[in-house]
Amino acid sequence: MRTVQTSFYSRRGRARSNRRSWTIFVAADGAAAARRRSRLEAAGARRIHYRQCSCDDDGRLGDIPGGSIHVRNGEIVAVGKDVKGGGQKIDGTGMIVMPGLVETHWHMWNTLYRSFSGDKPEEGYFPTVARFGQQMTADDVFQSTRLSAAEAINSGMTFVHSWCHNVRSMAHAEADIRALAEVGIRARHSCGWPQGLPDTQSADQAPIESLARDWKSWSNEGLITLGMAWRGQFRAGPIKPEVYQPEVDNARKLGLPITVHVASARKAVNQIEPLYNGKLLGKDVQLIHTLSASPAELDMIKQSGSAVSVSPGSELRIGYGYPQISEMLAKGIPLGISVDTSALVGTSNLFAVLKLARDCENAKAESEFKLPARKALELGTIEGARSMGMGDEIGSLTPGKRADLIAISTNALNMAVVTDPAHLVLEATGPENI
Repeated sequence: MRTVQTSFYSRRGRARSNRRSWTIFVAADGAAAARRRSRLEAAGARRIHYRQCSCDDDGRLGDIPGGSIHVRNGEIVAVGKDVKGGGQKIDGTGMIVMPGLVETHWHMWNTLYRSFSGDKPEEGYFPTVARFGQQMTADDVFQSTRLSAAEAINSGMTFVHSWCHNVRSMAHAEADIRALAEVGIRARHSCGWPQGLPDTQSADQAPIESLARDWKSWSNEGLITLGMAWRGQFRAGPIKPEVYQPEVDNARKLGLPITVHVASARKAVNQIEPLYNGKLLGKDVQLIHTLSASPAELDMIKQSGSAVSVSPGSELRIGYGYPQISEMLAKGIPLGISVDTSALVGTSNLFAVLKLARDCENAKAESEFKLPARKALELGTIEGARSMGMGDEIGSLTPGKRADLIAISTNALNMAVVTDPAHLVLEATGPENI
């Protein structure tokens, strides 16, 4: 795999600031990481050594000013104060180095409609996307997803979840995947249905089955994974079992992760329990939004092993209400944060969404201190990775994990003065600092 941080450093150039820099989320993963390191040692692969950055391992060791990160063949070998390593040396002075952001639910195919959603019901998000989506060619999807992926890298994301619910043909699905591969970002393509498909009709399974049969040739050497974007049991109204059940059954037959919008608005109540009773939850299922889930339904999500992704920016913009971030974290539900759709929110700056997530929780609690800055950042890194079922591979600076890293320059007016790095990263970082 390409080492993401190398390209960021080459784009920004060497930093000359001698301000303290910082890295978050370093952790040891035990036997699995040890096995991966053993394979690395035997490989004799390319080495990169990041010097004079600082490290923190989820609070176990605290900040480590002047630390180093040793990367070999795209994997992290070691992180610490006095790490030794050969290969290419990169000076991290003045940089805040951290895991790349993990985005967990993004309709990248409709970024061409950025901020199209207007101020009248007929100009709202759903009628706008349905109207234009039905006119999209495969090349339109390619251009939109490629634009989204480029924005993602520019703003610090190293993983995106392309929630492609406009698969009008096999060519449309292929276009979305080709765009992700061309940009070179780590991603999941969740293959969905075409806009305009009646809720009385099951989605065509030919595209996802064809992709699954030959996924190795589409995966960009393992950078891209495949999943199903499922309509679920409810959209404008209930969907009949004979429509939705074949879709989810096929995903499980193919061994693919499933992702579904559910309980999106406060009025969309009692939508989690039917999934639970129907054995349609599980570790292979990610639930999107879930704003109206009751405490009992949150327990069902936890018991089933399902994960959740919330989208504070779009949920507030469209009027769904506040996400249940603290409630889910308290129950130990894997939880990620997402962009959702640029057609509705405009920006793809995930740092801004993480800040909004923190602010939502503090506003709900009427407390400045409800959701700490470091926890908010975890929602965009290790927690997001867990929401995607990829916590063992990405999301923290753990030896043995993939070296999906970003470097944030503090040598900028909006980043002065460096005090508490967690708050600085959450509250001040913009794409121009990556």
